[in-house]
Amino acid sequence: MLKALVLLFLAWVCFLFYAGIGLFTSGFLLTRLELTNHSSCQELPGKGTLVGSGRGEPGACWTVPRFSRAVIVLIDALRFDFVHPWPAGPPAPQPFLGRLSFIQHLLEAQPQHARLYRFLADPPTTTMQRLKALTTGSLPTFVDAGSNFASYAIQEDNLIAQLNNTGRRVVFMGDDTWEGLFPGAFSQAFFFPSFNVKDLHTVDNGILEHLYPTMDRDDWDLLIAHFLGVDHCGHKHGPHHPEMAKKLNQMDQMLQTLVEQLENDTLLVVAGDHGMTETGDHGGDSKPEVMAALFLYSPLPLFPGASLKDPEVVPQVNLVPTLALLLGLPIPFGNIGEVMVDLFSGEGDTQPLATALAQASAYHLNAQQVSRFLHAYSLAAQDLPPEELQHLQNLFSSASSEYEQLLDQLKTGEIYRRMQEALRGKLARGGGQTPLALAAYGLGSVYSAAVVTALALLAFPLLLLHTERISLAFLILFLQSFLLLQLLATAVGTPAGSPGPFSVPWLAISAWALTATQTFYSTGHQPVFPAIHWNAAFVGFTEGHGSSPVLPALLVGANTFASHLLFSVGCPLLLLWPFVCEGQGSTKRKKTLASGTEVGGEKEEEPLMEMRLRDSPHHFNAALLQLGLKYLFILGVQVLACVLAASILRRHLMVWKVFAPKFIFEAVGFVVSSLGLLLGVALVMWVDRAVGSWFKQLILSQER
Repeated sequence: MLKALVLLFLAWVCFLFYAGIGLFTSGFLLTRLELTNHSSCQELPGKGTLVGSGRGEPGACWTVPRFSRAVIVLIDALRFDFVHPWPAGPPAPQPFLGRLSFIQHLLEAQPQHARLYRFLADPPTTTMQRLKALTTGSLPTFVDAGSNFASYAIQEDNLIAQLNNTGRRVVFMGDDTWEGLFPGAFSQAFFFPSFNVKDLHTVDNGILEHLYPTMDRDDWDLLIAHFLGVDHCGHKHGPHHPEMAKKLNQMDQMLQTLVEQLENDTLLVVAGDHGMTETGDHGGDSKPEVMAALFLYSPLPLFPGASLKDPEVVPQVNLVPTLALLLGLPIPFGNIGEVMVDLFSGEGDTQPLATALAQASAYHLNAQQVSRFLHAYSLAAQDLPPEELQHLQNLFSSASSEYEQLLDQLKTGEIYRRMQEALRGKLARGGGQTPLALAAYGLGSVYSAAVVTALALLAFPLLLLHTERISLAFLILFLQSFLLLQLLATAVGTPAGSPGPFSVPWLAISAWALTATQTFYSTGHQPVFPAIHWNAAFVGFTEGHGSSPVLPALLVGANTFASHLLFSVGCPLLLLWPFVCEGQGSTKRKKTLASGTEVGGEKEEEPLMEMRLRDSPHHFNAALLQLGLKYLFILGVQVLACVLAASILRRHLMVWKVFAPKFIFEAVGFVVSSLGLLLGVALVMWVDRAVGSWFKQLILSQER
């Protein structure tokens, strides 16, 4: 009964720490409420007439579609410098530079048909979070990084859902992560296992087998091909290996064949979901990880002029509203991306007025959609300050009113002629201070203000709103540590709870806990996500695990927190180590002394360790409780230090790169260590009980 009480008390102390960690996590780590609202063709995001909306025309929704079909080629981990053209002259110093030569050819030969961008990803740069951003226009939360092992169906409004709602057919081939994100959303799908990073060719060859025959058919409206060879090559060999050059050559040949099959009504989008580090990994926020590539191409002229020498930086969320309006779809409800306005033009330089109208209309739709989302989100989450929200709504209303007035005036021939003359030979976005040009600028400015607010709301923590949670969690953890000290003092000070001869000094327990931490670092681990040893998922399973992510996650977790688990399970054995040493010492003394020699009138007889345990069972249980409390106290102090650092430095620029990952690793390590300690205490108690039963049987047999 006493053993059960000791174990239950230790479990209760662990639960108190879990509660404090959970409360701090809810106030510190960024969370985002996912709205289930969906945009629809029947309901515009705001009031007012839209120029060129085309409502009532076949295939039109919020606006007239510029393309009836699109092909999205997603090359996983396509870093920008993998695509950026290498100048003619000396050969590239690295095998991955200048390998996509066909893209360079299109940029030079057809500058109005093709455009290359720096595609900026938001951390964490893991595949599931990037796919979510590329389809919903939203930003992933910090704690979503763990969901990469167990992808869940996207409930938010997204491009795939909008295509299905409007009767479009979506064909997918490639990474099976999409199967979990969009179950049953594809009219035809070819999924291939994605977790085995040592396999460079299965997914890519499977896509190529179905890609070209699908292009020849007309039973699709959106075709998505998600290649994985470049990403897997980075994980296995790194970007500097000759195998990377081979994979990029394969992608280059694929694009060349694909462009030859494109029809005039089809838009080609080639993008990377993220980049990779110099070691081939990803997940963090370093520049090589977040700077992917985006390439757009159309058989018909798509851009009014030639591209800049230095490619423009485009956030990944901007692709969602752009594709939605180009395909004649409603912008997903939760999108916070900005339309890429260069793609919304009339007929090039010959129709500058039509270009200005198209760009202003795209801005207006985009701004109204963001305004509606912010209003709905503020009502659901109640995190946005009311005065700031009201200010934004006033800006939106003012811009919309001016836009509608300009459209009404445009109906008169006089203003139409004046604007036509003023805009002749120049684009509204590049110059000209006409009312319509100013309206487009005004909408863009208002929209930018909305995006800044949305990013502040969804991408960065409004920690002042959760200060009470952080403070309360800090207080709970501090009180728990103080309570443990009081319990330890009580246990040592009372005769009934005295550990007797089984006491383990603080120095030994502290050294044991610090050795666990030292082992974590000495085995090559770091408290950051990019440093996780993902290859551990394939130890003993060279052929992969199938479709279940449970076993790989367990293997990676065991590799990461092995030191925490082993040292915590072995911690109760510190009680027995002194007796082992004494037993060895008494054996040596017995060899030097004759058997039965009297010392001080009595025979010297060293009691066995098992007998000493049997003579003081209450002392042993008290010592076990004290040891567990001491070990939990040391672990709790480490967590408390991380909580304190994260609280003080929550506004630091490196909070999500250094302090938040450190807190997460420390918190998870505490959970693993505490569970391991409970397991170790339970095992020692079980052995103690088994030995006690054996002694009882031995004594009974001797009495008989």
